[in-house]
Amino acid sequence: MRYEACRRSLLRLAVFIGLAITTRMDAAPPPISPLWSVDNFHAWSVAPFDSVDRTPEERAQMLRRLGLRKYAYSWRERHIATFDAEIEAMQRHGIEIIAWNFLSVEPDDPPAQAALEAFRRHGIHPQIWVMQSPRGLPRQALENFTRTALEQRERVLQEAERIMRIVAAVAPYGCSVALYSHNSWFGVPDNQLAIIECLKGLGVSGVGMVYNFHHARDEHHDDTLDFPALWRRIKPHVVALTVSGVRVEGQTVFPSQGDAELEMMRVIQVSGWRGSVGLTAEKRGDAEETLRQYIQGVQWIGRELVTPGSGGPLPFPTLPPRGSRLE
Repeated sequence: MRYEACRRSLLRLAVFIGLAITTRMDAAPPPISPLWSVDNFHAWSVAPFDSVDRTPEERAQMLRRLGLRKYAYSWRERHIATFDAEIEAMQRHGIEIIAWNFLSVEPDDPPAQAALEAFRRHGIHPQIWVMQSPRGLPRQALENFTRTALEQRERVLQEAERIMRIVAAVAPYGCSVALYSHNSWFGVPDNQLAIIECLKGLGVSGVGMVYNFHHARDEHHDDTLDFPALWRRIKPHVVALTVSGVRVEGQTVFPSQGDAELEMMRVIQVSGWRGSVGLTAEKRGDAEETLRQYIQGVQWIGRELVTPGSGGPLPFPTLPPRGSRLE
């Protein structure tokens, strides 16, 4: 009888342990793709949009607290005097500056020259992100699309020659170049592909693309209509992307609050693409809180991609239908 009682006790213990393990496994969030892990994220558009207006040292400390170890630097005129301090702060805290904003300047502009010389002094080689330059084009040409095949060819060649000059100017500093998708003609991915192909014809290779969810849709184009086909075309050139909620241009929402980002992330994940994923502070407010919420939103989607429903409740409030005014 003593043996039987012992056996029953061991059986009950085994059942209890099994239930405990099962419960713990059920409660644990599913593992997400490394693509959507904090280790693969970089912070972007932080300094110009941070309501706290942190110093470079405070910004580096904030990124460390969030677990972010990569940084793409966006700046405004007021930040030029602190380029060296920005680099030094990131280096002190072990944060890699992977890219630098040349979005609206040319290499011979004083801010660009100040940045390049700062790179030389500190031994860094960030990628240079560029978009349409206002130089040499009237405002209307910047905003409007080409109307004829001839205009399109001329515009592509003009941009390719400009990018070629940038590539030549930054190469001595060990920097490469990527086209940043933003607005208007230059922000359409197929136009950027045409520029890259034209560059190859001019003997220039290695120019990449930075794809941005928050510029995927505006009054001129909508990348979400057939994103799988678009991604197949641009994937070989995309070196980084920025994930956000997808609504319409000018409405900045968190990942999971839009209507297309989950399926876009699924397409990217399934494709096997591997590159750095950006989180932007362009929603304004305290950048630390904004970036923390972006991390939360992207990782919620990452879990949903593993098992629908496993991410739990939506992390942010549901928004009104697209086209509605956001307060």
